[in-house]
Amino acid sequence: MDKQHRYLQIALVVVGIAFLLIYPLMNIWPSGWSWQPGQHEYEQMIVGIYGTLGVFLLRASREPEAHLSLIWFTVWSSFVHALIMAVQAVIDPVEHGHFFGDIPALILVAIVLGFLASREVVSVHE
Repeated sequence: MDKQHRYLQIALVVVGIAFLLIYPLMNIWPSGWSWQPGQHEYEQMIVGIYGTLGVFLLRASREPEAHLSLIWFTVWSSFVHALIMAVQAVIDPVEHGHFFGDIPALILVAIVLGFLASREVVSVHE
């Protein structure tokens, strides 16, 4: 196993655990992780979606090359979600805290997993 493959496995575990921690982050740092006014239905939906994705990323960490479509879904959906939130945070000054919370976190997820997954694709095809 090469270093890039191992880094992807580690990144998938870290992101998977982070996605499982969305609910505590919403409570600990609401200005960076929860939208105002609080909407419990929205929060439950986000926690459910990201919690499920987190579990599947943890499972994918065992054999990333077999789960590249899930990894790329995570990359692109994280980027799109961050972009949508950034536009909404620009429009609503109350939400500027997201520029220091979930927006950069999702962009970081997209960049790290995208870089490592692209390296995985190259090594699978060699």
